Amino acid sequence: MTDTPKATAKIDLRSLFPTPVAIVQLPGFADLNARRRASILEYETATPSNDHSNLGGWQSSWDLGAWGGEAAEFVLAFARQLANRLTSTRYGQPANVEWRMNAWANINRSGHGNEFHTHPGCYWSGTYYVDDGGIGADPSLGGEFEIHDPRGIAPAMYRPELAPAAPGCLSVGASEVISPAAGNMVMFPSWLSHAVRPYTGSGTRISIAFNLS
Repeated sequence: MTDTPKATAKIDLRSLFPTPVAIVQLPGFADLNARRRASILEYETATPSNDHSNLGGWQSSWDLGAWGGEAAEFVLAFARQLANRLTSTRYGQPANVEWRMNAWANINRSGHGNEFHTHPGCYWSGTYYVDDGGIGADPSLGGEFEIHDPRGIAPAMYRPELAPAAPGCLSVGASEVISPAAGNMVMFPSWLSHAVRPYTGSGTRISIAFNLS
């Protein structure tokens, strides 16, 4: 009788088909956010809400670049630069794309969120947090940015307590969440299904969302 074989050989473990999600803090965001916050709240009082993925709350029209002023243009210009840093040709060379862009503002108060959705026809999408509503100091207030596993739920259906022992696989078949923080920008592929969990604080959660195509 032979001994039970032991898997002691070196494993060439590769994480294939990764999904990039970038988080970056804008320079000088405190002064920028103070100006952005005031103008967005003022615009909210003068215009009705668009209703797309939002569950309650207020969403502006998709022309933030036209009414947002200098502070908004700074955010959108930063987003275009970030998109170029995150994009290359298939040969790994820089790809300086002349991005087409649309952007809008979101305001969520207590109980508001956004249902799962994608952004068809776009390449990169993102969110910039003008006011996190206190979530940065107290994550229990909810309002997290939630991302569905693009591989679907199948890997978690048979034995949901198990996961592959590989980097980035502990949430396989489920979702990942990112807590908002004022001054942070999150950028992700537009096909990635995402949502905003309900915000339970008493403040005002304000963000700028955008698409690049």
